[in-house]
Amino acid sequence: MRKRILVIEDERDIAELIRLHLNDLGFAVTITGDGNTGLQKALATSWDLVILDLRLPGMDGLDICRRLRQNSSSVPVLMLTSKSSELDRVVGLEIGADDYVTKPFSVLELTARVKAILRRAELSRQSTTDEKVVVQAGSVTVDPTRRAATIRGECIELTAKEFDLLHHFAAHPGRVFRRLELLDSVWGYGHEGYEHTVNSHINRLRAKIETDPAHPELIVTVWGVGYKMNVTAQDRPGA
Repeated sequence: MRKRILVIEDERDIAELIRLHLNDLGFAVTITGDGNTGLQKALATSWDLVILDLRLPGMDGLDICRRLRQNSSSVPVLMLTSKSSELDRVVGLEIGADDYVTKPFSVLELTARVKAILRRAELSRQSTTDEKVVVQAGSVTVDPTRRAATIRGECIELTAKEFDLLHHFAAHPGRVFRRLELLDSVWGYGHEGYEHTVNSHINRLRAKIETDPAHPELIVTVWGVGYKMNVTAQDRPGA
């Protein structure tokens, strides 16, 4: 089946340029130029990728991405940002965008990013389909098929990236990961220099899974290196 891509971009010439080149690659592309309509379309049906401009009439791209993740949508999101908008790129990654391209962009760069995101998404689906293994790490249980996580038997509501991060830690208990390794494994390539995004997600994850987020026992910091899941602490009586 052809991959389905939703382009939410109010500059018609850019949207049509994207559609032209993605159609040439065999993708089925739908365009909308309004933020509110774009969000409705994104939530109403299944997409393989959403290409999302940040500056939109009605609702901006950051709000659309945030709403998608709040609705537990795991659809990959590629953001289109202004070259000078460093803050928007950082915020976009932190709220769940998978990658970004800065305007003006080359068609080759855009198509390369699109193919890389779709390839990562397919590998992730294959991994889930092939394994379908519920991961148990101390008091943490992660079910990749149902996209569900529990801590000490209690169901935890997580965003898509928070779930992926917890799953990654639970699948490798005790292993220390550098921030750049987590970026590569959870966010994919192209985010070097955004290690603080990992910090922000881990802080939000701790707020949801730790008994005392100020003194974490599940996801612990290994100073000067990175982070790990501490199974020993979870298994203590009363932990």
